[in-house]
Amino acid sequence: MDFSERLDALQQRVAAAKADVQAAATESREQLGKRIDQAQVDLDRAVRNAQQQAERATAGARSKWAQMRADAAAKREDIKAKVDKRTRQLDAKDAAREADWADADAADAIDLAEWAVDNAELALLDAVDARARADELAKAASS
Repeated sequence: MDFSERLDALQQRVAAAKADVQAAATESREQLGKRIDQAQVDLDRAVRNAQQQAERATAGARSKWAQMRADAAAKREDIKAKVDKRTRQLDAKDAAREADWADADAADAIDLAEWAVDNAELALLDAVDARARADELAKAASS
């Protein structure tokens, strides 16, 4: 498996997310709502993919990662519900409190992403080591 390609794709996705968030900061609420709706469609697709992977997973570690992805998808659903709640009429004090909670959720999501990247790096290094060990044993067995 070529992990470099997947890491490159992840890096591009992070750059795209950063650009989307920066652009969203200057948009109207209507434009932002459309952006959120599209992000929700994309997340729903990712949830379906994660669920399908979880159903196909048979190995313990593989299903654990699939379950983590499904849990993350559930968290995204919670965030979407909060966004929907904010679209209803709120007074300024409630709106400020909601904004503080949204900021905290965003910070937590970034922390989780950092943790996920660290864990992905460890898993990738383990996979590379396991492949090197398997190749080494195969070479020794064929000699």
